[in-house]
Amino acid sequence: MLSFIAKAQKMVEHDQEKESGTLTKFNRAIYMFAGHGFVVLGVIGAILPLMPTTIFLLLAAGCYAKSSPQLYEWLHSNRYFGSYLKNYREKRGTPLPVKIGSIAVLWASIGYTIFFTNTPVYVDVILILIALGVSIHLIMIKTLKKDS
Repeated sequence: MLSFIAKAQKMVEHDQEKESGTLTKFNRAIYMFAGHGFVVLGVIGAILPLMPTTIFLLLAAGCYAKSSPQLYEWLHSNRYFGSYLKNYREKRGTPLPVKIGSIAVLWASIGYTIFFTNTPVYVDVILILIALGVSIHLIMIKTLKKDS
C-alpha cells in the first residue's frame, strides 16, 4: 500500500510539471471538482477515526496539480493540511499528540458502539479487531519529534 502511495505521489509531481497546460477546461473542472471532494473526505478523515486523511489529501493534491497550480499550492501551504502532506512526502512521521488523540478517539468511538448500541457479538469482535489493527499501525508509524 505504501509503495502504491509513493508511486502515486511521484506521478502527481511529474504530472504537475508536464500536464498543467494540456487539459481542456472541462477536464480541469472535473479534476478541480474531484480535488474539492477529496479535500472534504480528508477533513472528514481528520475527524473520524476509521477514515484516513493523508490518502485523500494526496489524491486532492494530484487533482489540483492537474487543474490548478494555485489550489495545489494552497493545499500544501494550508496550516491544517500542509503538514500532513509535507510530513508524508518527507517520510518524517506523525507527532505523538496526533497518535495519542487518534487512538483515544478510535477506542472511544468503538467503545461507544459496543456498549451503547445493539450490535451482534460478531460485529463487536470485528470492531475490536479493527481497532487493534489501526492502533498497532499508528504505534508503528515513526513518531515525529517536536523539534523536527
